[in-house]
Amino acid sequence: MPSVTEWKVPAAFQPRPEDYRYDLDRALMSVVGLHSIIPPDAFSAETLGTERAGNGVLIDDGLVLTIGYLITEAATVWLHLGDGRAVEGHALGFDFESGFGLVQALGRVNLEPLRIGSSAATQVGDNVVLGGAGGRTRSVASQIAAKQEFAGYWEYLLDEAIFTSPSHPNWGGTGLINNAGELIGIGSLQLERERSGHAEHVNMIVPIDLLNPVLDDLRKFGRVDKPARPWLGMYTTEIDNRLVVVGVASKGPAARAELKTGDVILAVDGDKVTSQTGFYRKFWSLGAAGVDVPLTVYHEGVTFDVTLTSIDRMKLLKAPRLH
Repeated sequence: MPSVTEWKVPAAFQPRPEDYRYDLDRALMSVVGLHSIIPPDAFSAETLGTERAGNGVLIDDGLVLTIGYLITEAATVWLHLGDGRAVEGHALGFDFESGFGLVQALGRVNLEPLRIGSSAATQVGDNVVLGGAGGRTRSVASQIAAKQEFAGYWEYLLDEAIFTSPSHPNWGGTGLINNAGELIGIGSLQLERERSGHAEHVNMIVPIDLLNPVLDDLRKFGRVDKPARPWLGMYTTEIDNRLVVVGVASKGPAARAELKTGDVILAVDGDKVTSQTGFYRKFWSLGAAGVDVPLTVYHEGVTFDVTLTSIDRMKLLKAPRLH
């Protein structure tokens, strides 16, 4: 049975019970460790690996909310509980748009779920706790540093993500807990930002308000029951107001169209694009997965038009097995 690696958050950054109006230790018992094993031939194995570890938060009887990349295509999931027990879990579902993932425990958890709060009610400067599995020594006393739009290179966009500082060193699936002891987000990334001439690390958190509209579908179907967004399998970044391809996913539409690293995306369906957000919103507006996406591309001095037939990326993934 896999064990969780021993480590601790530096004492100066650990939350102290006397600083909060709720029972901190009790709330942190709802945060569990998560360890996933993914088949080597899984589509996501090439980018995310075959063994993934992080955190999750118990939100209902045996139901754990985490960040989806930890459990995508998982054949085996272990949940490590605060009392030392390990319980096998089933990767129930995940939502590409929000990034949330759900795991159902296959054994008795016997822990109290964490109440769900409102991420919209939070403000910059609020004191929060980023809860990791293992209690206070693996959690971080933090503050909300920003609430703003976030675009990820993997065709991902949040209208208003939450950013916290100081950051949690094992951020994936951490629970963002407000001053009422409620869950208001799930940890996704660690990023670097410039502040007062110095680089500092922040965590990007998926706001909990995105969960309610998709929770029932994820529990019933393993995905959101609506037409999927078009996916191109293209990794991009912004360089000097130009949208540059920095990678393509194997078996994706961009790879089939022979787009290359270094290509510059100039326009979508004739409309100029200079940012990831503009690019995503434009091609997502063309229709659901399967729609043709006309691009104007610049490559080594040559500008050309190419049409990519988008797909539903879920169709490339292995379905999780229920043990």
